[in-house]
Amino acid sequence: MRRFARVALLCLGCAVCSLLYGLSQLALSLEQGPGGGHRQARDPAAPGARRQAGSAGRGEAGAQRYDYMKTHPSEKMHLAVVACGERLEETVTMLRSAIIFSIKPLHFHIFAEDQLHESFKDILDEFPYEGRVNYTLYPITFPSESAAEWKKLFKPCASQRLFLPLILKNVDSLLYVDTDILFLRPVDDIWSFLGKFNSTQIAAMAPEHEEPRIGWYNRFARHPYYGVTGINSGVMLMNMTRIRRKYFKNDMTPVRLQWGEILMPLLKKYKLNITWGDQDLLNIMFFHNPESLYVFPCQWNYRPDHCIYGSNCKAAEEEGIFILHGNRGVYHDDKQPTFRAVYEAIKNYSFGDDLVHSLLQPLEQELQKTMHTYCGRVYKVFIKQLTKSIRDLYARRSKGR
Repeated sequence: MRRFARVALLCLGCAVCSLLYGLSQLALSLEQGPGGGHRQARDPAAPGARRQAGSAGRGEAGAQRYDYMKTHPSEKMHLAVVACGERLEETVTMLRSAIIFSIKPLHFHIFAEDQLHESFKDILDEFPYEGRVNYTLYPITFPSESAAEWKKLFKPCASQRLFLPLILKNVDSLLYVDTDILFLRPVDDIWSFLGKFNSTQIAAMAPEHEEPRIGWYNRFARHPYYGVTGINSGVMLMNMTRIRRKYFKNDMTPVRLQWGEILMPLLKKYKLNITWGDQDLLNIMFFHNPESLYVFPCQWNYRPDHCIYGSNCKAAEEEGIFILHGNRGVYHDDKQPTFRAVYEAIKNYSFGDDLVHSLLQPLEQELQKTMHTYCGRVYKVFIKQLTKSIRDLYARRSKGR
């Protein structure tokens, strides 16, 4: 009898254990997704979700998410600029050019010296595009242990762009431009290159030169550089999520380094060999990681070098200039009057005025006065795309009525 009772008690214990095990499995299944692993509620627009969507080649679901990003870009475009010294007017003119033709909303990330902040606020708060344009002002920020060294590299504040992926941690993608940039077509169009990146590409820039015979890097550089003639960093489109994730090959250690780890060692190794500061460091980085760069054509970063020795940007001759880059101070002297004429026209344009009569026609008249210069001889490339951008803008407005 006692033996029977012990057996019955043992069976009852096993039954209770089985019941508890079944309940625990049921609870676990409710916490898991259908493929296993813990499922977390996540906003598709959250930074983590964007990072996942930006990674191609991670299975069928990952590929579908990446394709979605290519066909359904983010509603807001992020544009960054760094302004120091006497660059207030030039920066504002660049921002005006970005606003005139762009379609999707813009968010400006403006890194400026403290004494410029109030002036930026006063000017930008008067822009008549509330809701379409937002901005954030930031102080100039470098790593505390090496701030002095970064500040004096090339030009004051120029190397700030190198630290944007580390500062703007919640921004997935970003277009960085120098202050001397002018957009002659919507920012949306260069932003769309993000959808053309393959799974290894993290940034896009244009070549430093089209013609090797006048190239600087291939004739004078004392450090590695990308491609045949190097790259120009005045217009730099970045998938910053990928930049933050990537481990970079380098010539300093067999170990690959992340973005925040590689900058200072690069500067220490090459600071006596570089001329153009942070642009040279970017050239070195992409020399060792060429698969990570998307190269866009020269009309997306058109500089005086493309015409002062004779026209050598074939894409601009065919389609016009998309983004004008007035480096070497050409907007503010008489050395390249063609570039200065475009700058003055956009600076003096009043938002809301007729673009044909208040911008395009006066500009063409000024450009015709520059035909004694090499760049003036091809002045039509300066207005070819601008004319199309104005026509397209008015067509969009007509459809919206």
